[in-house]
Amino acid sequence: MATRATRYRQVDPALFEGRSAPRHRVVVTRATVRRHGEEAVDAELKDLSIYGCRILVEDAQTPGDRLWLRFTGAMPVAATVVWCEAGVMGCRFDEPLASSTARALTLG
Repeated sequence: MATRATRYRQVDPALFEGRSAPRHRVVVTRATVRRHGEEAVDAELKDLSIYGCRILVEDAQTPGDRLWLRFTGAMPVAATVVWCEAGVMGCRFDEPLASSTARALTLG
């Protein structure tokens, strides 16, 4: 119940961060994205955690699409598109990324 002091005060919306691990800025930004049975396309890695990443790609993707992501110097990683807006997409890795791989790709 609102009190007289708070009744007309603007309240900012609650911030909710649904990620289970923090995202880190990346050192290596070159990546490729490939759907099963299709050619790989160039992409730019924006940030990542051991559970997923945000990636910039020109080809339109649909949430639920299954992809193979390859980062410079790393083995391909199976992922699922969670969201996609204006060429930027968020992907969840099928298996958590190895800590050594994550360290090699990030600043921290």
